[in-house]
Amino acid sequence: MLDQSPVPAGSTSGQALQNSIELARLVDGLGYRRFWMSEHHAMDTLACTAPEVVLARIGAETQRIRIGSGGIMLPHYTPLKVAECFRTLHALYPGRVDLGIGRAPGGGPVEALALKRERKTRMQDDFPEQVGELLAFLGHGAEEQHFPAGHPFAGIRVSPEMPGGPDVWMLGSSMWSAAAAVEFGLPYSFAHFFSPVHTRAAIETYRRGFSPSAYRKEAEATVAVGVICAESEDEAEFLSSSVRLLQRRIRQGDRSPVASPEDAVRELKLLGAMPMEEGEWPRYFVGTPARVREQLEQMASELGIGELIVNTIMWEQAKRLRSYRLLAREFGLDQVAELAS
Repeated sequence: MLDQSPVPAGSTSGQALQNSIELARLVDGLGYRRFWMSEHHAMDTLACTAPEVVLARIGAETQRIRIGSGGIMLPHYTPLKVAECFRTLHALYPGRVDLGIGRAPGGGPVEALALKRERKTRMQDDFPEQVGELLAFLGHGAEEQHFPAGHPFAGIRVSPEMPGGPDVWMLGSSMWSAAAAVEFGLPYSFAHFFSPVHTRAAIETYRRGFSPSAYRKEAEATVAVGVICAESEDEAEFLSSSVRLLQRRIRQGDRSPVASPEDAVRELKLLGAMPMEEGEWPRYFVGTPARVREQLEQMASELGIGELIVNTIMWEQAKRLRSYRLLAREFGLDQVAELAS
């Protein structure tokens, strides 16, 4: 699952982060496989600006679930610093850490400028070089993962040193990211809930082009989708009004907190008809657990993937937790988790 620490209207960013901790405890017990956190900047809507910090707490609050970034926006940082942060997380929670990386800004152009250390020149579009450097700093075992002899960074030892390391994923919402995942031989996650137009093309391009690498012997892809589950179709549709309004607002540059369903229904009526959604599948799958499962399995089957990432945004925390419980029960995750414990 992917958590963005959504901020409900009438609440605070601090409470949104506490909600994330509560959610992590729940899905850890329910048997979900991963808990990823996103990186966004200067938004009243989403509270998680520093996933590596929150993940340090999440790891301590959970027992078995993998924790990771969905993702770290690499252009804002030096590869060495990112490697140090995630090697620290790996040392704290060995074998449980994913490092998802992306090149999007996670905010607007002003925020991107404010995040720059050097503002007198244009930001370099050197993401591939950054990725190569990051992988070399994280290298553990395969010769091709290290800097070549004579490189000025070849002698740097990234602490804390210990066997293994974080599992690096390429994240994106475009065909470019699929090509980058192929270039580096990394597993790939496509943000369908953010941009649903190129989902099939990106996954198929990645799978066709992938060659075995030091990071994966076979292609491994996943897709992040929005999900809202409730006991009835009517309730699920009502609860989804909050995220539907959120999507409308974001298109208009409005980053306000997540509205209650009642307020969202009223505002959506004033805004008029929703624009036709592009893409082969909806951004958000909404309905009863059985209906949502049917749609998710159909999508996964057509894309040839064995794992989906679920993102759920609601105004009421209890209903958001309930949605994850219902989905886990429908897929039998809770029974698997009970047997494992």
